[in-house]
Amino acid sequence: MPAPRIVIATHNAHKTGEFRALLGEAWQVEDLHAFPDLPVPEEDGDSFAANAAIKARSAGLRLGEAVLVVADDSGLEVDALGGRPGIFSARYAGAGAGDAGNRELVLREMAGVPEGERQARFRCVLAVARGGVVVASFAGVVEGRLTEVASGAGGFGYDPIFVPEGEEATFGALPAEVKHRRSHRAQALAELLRWLEDAGLTKSA
Repeated sequence: MPAPRIVIATHNAHKTGEFRALLGEAWQVEDLHAFPDLPVPEEDGDSFAANAAIKARSAGLRLGEAVLVVADDSGLEVDALGGRPGIFSARYAGAGAGDAGNRELVLREMAGVPEGERQARFRCVLAVARGGVVVASFAGVVEGRLTEVASGAGGFGYDPIFVPEGEEATFGALPAEVKHRRSHRAQALAELLRWLEDAGLTKSA
């Protein structure tokens, strides 16, 4: 019996890679690269949950009832910056700045902030849709602190400047298996997997 299919509503190959690693071989994971004609919706929500729902509904409406769509919206919240970059995490430094530009801007804004005031968190919300309807949503959060310089070549986004609570190294420097156990996305995905099992949508169903 073939593995059940999930489409992740993203063009971010790093994010898709994390989903594949976390879901394992029990699932056939695709992303929007497989559907180049699908329009990209404007993420004009005021929260991670709202933007995840926008992406899930948009892709789900066009892919139909037979396809389970999962949309992720996630980002970094820094207490000393009033919660920024928040929902603007992926584009914080402007169009074309990329991950490195976003990290550099945050570190510049945090220059001079003492270690005890560098608290931050990663937050993730997953929205699940069939057709154009969101049928479930799940959230995860990991607390931590920001470093003063980037460290580690692993992960993506803000991983090289974020040290999760209870660790001494950044997500960019920690082994992938540690991140996949501790991350905000892993927490939300664990809730999603429980929901899939309860709904009878697993491979064994």
